[in-house]
Amino acid sequence: MSKPLRILVTNDDGIHSPGLVVAETIARSLSDDVWVVAPENEQSGASHSLTLAAPLRLRQVDERHYAVSGTPTDCVMMGCLHLLKDHTPGLILSGVNWGSNVGDDVTYSGTIAGAMEGCALGIPSIALSQAYDEEDRRNIDWSAGETHGPDLVRRLVEAGWPEGVLLNVNFPGCAAGEVRGVAAVPQGTYDLQSTEIIQRTDVRQRAYYWIGLRRRKGAPAEDSDLGAIHAGKISVTPLHLNLTEMAVMEKMKAALGDS
Repeated sequence: MSKPLRILVTNDDGIHSPGLVVAETIARSLSDDVWVVAPENEQSGASHSLTLAAPLRLRQVDERHYAVSGTPTDCVMMGCLHLLKDHTPGLILSGVNWGSNVGDDVTYSGTIAGAMEGCALGIPSIALSQAYDEEDRRNIDWSAGETHGPDLVRRLVEAGWPEGVLLNVNFPGCAAGEVRGVAAVPQGTYDLQSTEIIQRTDVRQRAYYWIGLRRRKGAPAEDSDLGAIHAGKISVTPLHLNLTEMAVMEKMKAALGDS
């Protein structure tokens, strides 16, 4: 008899994030064998970073919930290579992130990185994120993921996808009843975005800095993750772990010859 599907849930917003509860609910709609290994503190923007210059701490919250003093990548490694090494997960869900991960966000996202590490370990992995109104970020409506997430993830798992590929899912910033469907779309690009570095002064008169992204609303391409979210649809984007651009590779080969 085959073992039931074991699912590992992680995120980059931390062990106390409300989005983690949504991801666990989605996982439990597929299996009773669900484990949560998430960062002790928020790791937004951590990308696919790994903690190598400091020891990691593992704190058991309860029987199947653990907090790690590191990044989402650390969490997936600790879950798959330590806690669950005798029966590794068959699926990894990373999220649900507080904010969308579309366009250029993909390269910065710790949520994407959690799924990326699962993918690197040969485990089917899905990143899940919830868009919201930038002007009302304190009142995020998680209902789109709560309502549509279980069926969507089930359909994706049943369809399957190749090794070396992870799926990036983004729920639009609207109520569940206002979602206008699901779209399989490529990664887009922000047309209006700039990086800000804000300097402040602490009580000892020493400078410190905040790095942030300022986005101005543009008109995203319809056939993209940005366009799908803008249209009120759930976006599903397959991302390849291999970043080689083959068209340019052929050009380089032609330019360099056999040398």
